[in-house]
Amino acid sequence: MKALVLFSGGVDSTTCLALAVTKYGAAEVLALSVSYGQKHTKELEAAKAVAAYYGVKLQTLDLAAIFADSNCSLLKGREAEIPKETYAEQLRKTDGKPVSTYVPFRNGLFLASAASIALSHGCGVIYYGAHADDAAGNAYPDCSVDFNDAINDAIFYGSGKQLHVEAPFVESSKAEIVAVGLRLQAPYHLTWSCYEGGEKPCGVCGTCRDRAAAFAENGIADPALTQSSRKE
Repeated sequence: MKALVLFSGGVDSTTCLALAVTKYGAAEVLALSVSYGQKHTKELEAAKAVAAYYGVKLQTLDLAAIFADSNCSLLKGREAEIPKETYAEQLRKTDGKPVSTYVPFRNGLFLASAASIALSHGCGVIYYGAHADDAAGNAYPDCSVDFNDAINDAIFYGSGKQLHVEAPFVESSKAEIVAVGLRLQAPYHLTWSCYEGGEKPCGVCGTCRDRAAAFAENGIADPALTQSSRKE
């Protein structure tokens, strides 16, 4: 069975890639990265580096036009600024709505597109890195268990029962994901998670804070930060 991994080049998707390569072998894994109009290309560059590390084929899909009318703070040319707060702090201001870095129905769009590509390549499973921390408080509702169950059913039945979705960390914390990746010796030093596109991670956006905390819970410093320090 071939596997497609929805792959951003960050911690969660890199851990998914490590799982897929361990289970199926690099030759049976396809990584899919999506350009959606994000403010920088750092995560796409990271995806290339990690895919090369594992020796897996990487395909890139451009879906930027679909988000042309969104004011999501992650997208190029938008007025909204990327918050420099934890997700918990951001959620106190949203009145139950997703945070400003939620790209409208992104995982739904990505997974539907990935399903078409996976079927064309003869894949039987799609992996993606949704996890409980992102779903908490409705910050990213397309990372929730309910969403995952629904999209898996849609893709399974819509593909004639040829394809299903695996979200191995949908009920896990980011710290638990990092623990798995460390056991698998995932190349976290090559990954990029920061919402900003600087030379080094900003350290203060929501994803930087969550990432650093996840590594700290595992008793190590974030490799992205230590790598950046060595370059200075």
